[in-house]
Amino acid sequence: MLVSALLASTTHASPAASAGHGWDYPPAHRGPVVDDYHGTPVADPYRWLEDLDSPETRGWVQAENNLTFSVLRALPDRERFHERLTRLWDYARFGLPFTEGGRTFFTKNEGLQNQSALYVQDQGGAPRLLLDPNTLASDGTVALASAQVSHDGAWLAYGTAAAGSDWNEIRVRSVATGADTTDLIRWVKFSEPSWTRDGRGFFYARFPEPKANGESGKTFGALAHQKVHYHRLGTPQSGDALVFELPEQPQWFVNAGVTEDGRYAVITIQRGDSDDNLLRIADLGDPLAPRVGAPITRLVDEWNAEYEVIGNDGPVLFVRTNLDAPRSRIIAIDTRSPAPAAWRTVVPQTADTIDAAALVGGKLVVLVMRDASSRLGVYGRDGAPAGEITLPGVGTVAGINGHADDPAFYYNFTSYTRPAANFRHDLSTGRSEVFNAPALVFDPTAYETVQVFYPSRDGTRIPMFITSRKGMKRDGSTPTLLYGYGGFEISLTPAFSVPTLAWLEGGGIYAVPNLRGGGEYGRSWHEAGQKGKKQNVFDDFIAAAEWLFANRYTSPAHLVISGGSNGGLLVGATLNQRPDLCRAALPAVGVMDMLRFQKFTVGYAWVADYGSSDDPEGFKALRAYSPLHTIRAGAAYPAVLVTTGDHDDRVFPAHSFKYAAAMQAAVANGPGALPVLIRIETRAGHGAGKPTSKLIDEAADKLAFAAYFTGLR
Repeated sequence: MLVSALLASTTHASPAASAGHGWDYPPAHRGPVVDDYHGTPVADPYRWLEDLDSPETRGWVQAENNLTFSVLRALPDRERFHERLTRLWDYARFGLPFTEGGRTFFTKNEGLQNQSALYVQDQGGAPRLLLDPNTLASDGTVALASAQVSHDGAWLAYGTAAAGSDWNEIRVRSVATGADTTDLIRWVKFSEPSWTRDGRGFFYARFPEPKANGESGKTFGALAHQKVHYHRLGTPQSGDALVFELPEQPQWFVNAGVTEDGRYAVITIQRGDSDDNLLRIADLGDPLAPRVGAPITRLVDEWNAEYEVIGNDGPVLFVRTNLDAPRSRIIAIDTRSPAPAAWRTVVPQTADTIDAAALVGGKLVVLVMRDASSRLGVYGRDGAPAGEITLPGVGTVAGINGHADDPAFYYNFTSYTRPAANFRHDLSTGRSEVFNAPALVFDPTAYETVQVFYPSRDGTRIPMFITSRKGMKRDGSTPTLLYGYGGFEISLTPAFSVPTLAWLEGGGIYAVPNLRGGGEYGRSWHEAGQKGKKQNVFDDFIAAAEWLFANRYTSPAHLVISGGSNGGLLVGATLNQRPDLCRAALPAVGVMDMLRFQKFTVGYAWVADYGSSDDPEGFKALRAYSPLHTIRAGAAYPAVLVTTGDHDDRVFPAHSFKYAAAMQAAVANGPGALPVLIRIETRAGHGAGKPTSKLIDEAADKLAFAAYFTGLR
């Protein structure tokens, strides 16, 4: 369909309004590939799109972008959204502060900077710029991925990521002078440096140098053989000491962190994205002269739960775990007598879910979720309750930074209409004060967030946050954006988003259900959306939409569904099961080929959540909902805008490529068919570190697309 033909129709016209027009999708030939899965043949006609650097794939990508951008740029509200998003995004915002060596560090974005910069503030002094990643690439596509400062505040080890990649390069900078040393660490992924107390080096985990694909230099192959190394300042990476590896388990992940007192190195071992992990420990001896090659002993050696070390009191480690506590508890493990029988419960499991904890000023500050919103409690090291920290309202505490010997610590707070503000709390006085807070050209008092509970298909009670303008009339005609995730024990608590504000200002509703598969109610909630139970997640999402219809918030003609990554899978699967559920859909960087996801990048790690087609039962479950394999030719699908990045080395871009090609083929000649478009961002990855300019462009495109088809004016 020509762009003019698209714009000639309206969201209120019947589908026949576009009859007679065919979408001129780029040609995508069907190849002959057929795979055998346990005796069942499965065609994969777009396998050729997995070769990202072939001339044919590059040509297809360019042609798809030409079509997509010609449509998006012609949408009537696209420029208005872009202008308003630019205005809304132009406010100073701050990252969560932390202190080392008497210095305070925090990130700050002046507003429209592509990347946030790192600042340092000496005691009694003014903040000064320490590192500005905006100077590292002319297009703003190099991001600060990590920042760890030595205990004495002298050295910054910082990781950068280019073009949205998960790969990090670590460098070292003098905090006093702002000059970089010659230190350079490469091939780091899913790991941050952890300094030894002497400030002379740090532990980190890296992979072997991967093989690059074609001329692009991109690395999308499966990862293996992550190892823990120790880097000593002033030496080349080639001389870094190998500290720990598991050659017999090449696909397990390993990481190391030093306890705050510098006495112990704790090594965490994980099998993919499973919650369960093992712990090993090395006694480094004198923190100011650590034995980085000290023997490593087994601390937790059974795959039975999640274990996170949150601090220590000499040889006693405080550990958050969900062993025998689906909503988690905090236990004490004495390294001198580490047998499970000797473990002691410090903070028991309650009706709330323990999300995180920190040892601050000799006390335990515990962050819990109650129906998907945050609470902060304080306990003695013996577990005795010591009060609760009053928060500004219903929302999310996204981080806590403090030290075991200092009663003052930092936390931040955000909600759907309140950008993150940082607070400094002093346990000795019980007072919180704002450390830095953003000023936004938006009136949050005009909007409200309510929480409702609705029954899913099997009767399970699901919570959902609904944000809208106060006094909104409920007549079933309000354009509504329904956003979901439902996986990997990730919780969707209230979070601030500039695109959400623009949607609300336009008169829309923003709804977020807390689907099973997440972590809102602990381990059992997560497991209820895993593997063979994944259909529960889709049922929860569909039930959320139907509850909104029944309660006259909106209707299928005014609903857009959205989600990214695992949420992109959610949107794709929901579309295929219920194409009548919504008017528009925004699947972003989605896992769409559930039969081959484990073959690319870090996909094998997701087997813990999804299962695998290598297993007969896993194949059967995955094929039943795989977005790529459940597309129905001729179905009346809503308008679909797929988004991905050509440098996404987490969810392989071919997931979205193949899905878009198959969807286009299925609906291309249908009478009144709505568009299926794919927007492929260049020099961008899974989402982390994306420049502000690209965020605004993409948000304007997606909001204008959703608004056009749902009737938002």
